[in-house]
Amino acid sequence: MLHIVLYEPEIPPNTGNIIRLCANSGATLHLIEPLGFELNDKQLKRAGLDYHVLAQVKIHASLEQFQTAINPKRIIACSTKGTTNYSIIKFQEDDALLFGPETRGLPAEILNSLPKEQVARIPMAPHSRSLNLSNSVAIILYEAWRQLDFRQPL
Repeated sequence: MLHIVLYEPEIPPNTGNIIRLCANSGATLHLIEPLGFELNDKQLKRAGLDYHVLAQVKIHASLEQFQTAINPKRIIACSTKGTTNYSIIKFQEDDALLFGPETRGLPAEILNSLPKEQVARIPMAPHSRSLNLSNSVAIILYEAWRQLDFRQPL
């Protein structure tokens, strides 16, 4: 199983889209507090449609609490500051794919705590700032899942 980890997400429709993505791929979604919205937010529910009941969503008070509770095999941080092209990473079962908040990305201390090869970047045209969070999650999640032969969680 793959883990999608949203560190302090801010925009409800992005998280709603990612809930739907996780429901359809079998990934577990982990939300790291503080959240920039309430879980009963109308926009969150609208974007996630009725997939909320099909997705596994867990809330954690901190990234450290997530790591203690889940003990993922590896954390792959996804950031515009990364230097490793996401497509060359050899994804593994139980990897945690970590994404930062929409307006500021992952903090430097988190990025610096990981080996360089575990900080993934999605290639973009020159002078581009970033992709939408839910699009970025979809790109990297589906590459990881493809590498795992689209196996379904037990």
